[in-house]
Amino acid sequence: MNPMRNIRIEKVTLNIGAGKDAARLEKGMGLLKNITGVDPVKTFTRKRIPEWGLRPGLAIGCKVTLRKDMADKILARLIDAKEHKLTRRQFDNEGNVAFGIHEYMDIPGVKYDPAIGIMGLEVCITLERPGFRIKRRGIQRKRIPVRHKISKEEAIAFIKEKCNVRVDE
Repeated sequence: MNPMRNIRIEKVTLNIGAGKDAARLEKGMGLLKNITGVDPVKTFTRKRIPEWGLRPGLAIGCKVTLRKDMADKILARLIDAKEHKLTRRQFDNEGNVAFGIHEYMDIPGVKYDPAIGIMGLEVCITLERPGFRIKRRGIQRKRIPVRHKISKEEAIAFIKEKCNVRVDE
């Protein structure tokens, strides 16, 4: 097989949406720090939505991006929290996987913290092939050719093999 066709995990992103609640945001940042050991960053609004009381620059969530070995280590624990089951709806047509964990206590090795309470998080797995750098580089940025993109079926097959996951309808 052509080595340029091999699929790999580019990154794993964990995020928690807190809305306007600053206390929930601080708890979420503490939770992500406990799970990963990495300092999370805050996410901010870009638009003004008066009905929801949002304005540009308001902190509404936090996230952590993990790459390479750290991503592989944490991904095994996160998949275990989902009992090695995913659905086809959690895969998109670009080769990405996203799922939620309702309670962080489901993650192996993470204990309940009364200061945080019960809180969930979202996990996004981004897959890539060698050569995907051309869409991010500074000089001569190009599109990924259609034949080189990761299809939904290829993403499902990769996750099944790599993470020992059962994908249901």
